[in-house]
Amino acid sequence: MTVRIQTADFDVSAEIAALRRNNPKVGAVASFIGVVRDVNEGGAVSEMTLEHYAGMTEKAIEEIIGQARSRWNVLDALVVHRVGRLKPVDQIVLVVVTGSHRGDAFAACEFIMDYLKTRAPFWKKEQTPAGTRWVETRESDDIAAERWRFKG
Repeated sequence: MTVRIQTADFDVSAEIAALRRNNPKVGAVASFIGVVRDVNEGGAVSEMTLEHYAGMTEKAIEEIIGQARSRWNVLDALVVHRVGRLKPVDQIVLVVVTGSHRGDAFAACEFIMDYLKTRAPFWKKEQTPAGTRWVETRESDDIAAERWRFKG
C-alpha cells in the first residue's frame, strides 16, 4: 500500500508496472486517473490550486485504502495525489488497485476514489474569469460515497 502526495506529475504506466512487478498472483489491475477540466459548475476554469494538511492527508488516505482492503480481496493499492497549482488537462490523482480478480479490483478502486472525494482533507481553489473561488463538496460525491455504506 502506497500513498504519495506530490507536486510533480506522475507516469501512469511506470506506476502500474511498479505496483504489479513480479507478482504472479495479480490477475487484475484497475485504475482511475483524475484530470483538471477547463470548466466547473458551468464556468470556465483556468487554474486549480490544491492544498492539503501534510501528515493528516496521508493518514486519511491510508485509512481509506485499509477499508477497501478489509472489504475486498486486494493484493496492493496505490494513490498518488498532486497538490499545488494545476492547469486544465493536468493529471490530479491516480488510484491503482491490484487483485486476483477484476471484480474486487474494480470495486476497491471505485470505493477508494469515492471516499477520496469526500473524506480526504484536500481543499480546491479555482481561478475563473470572475476571480478565485473555493470548490465546495458536491452532493453527488456524498451520494456516491454513501452507496458503499452497506456494500462490499
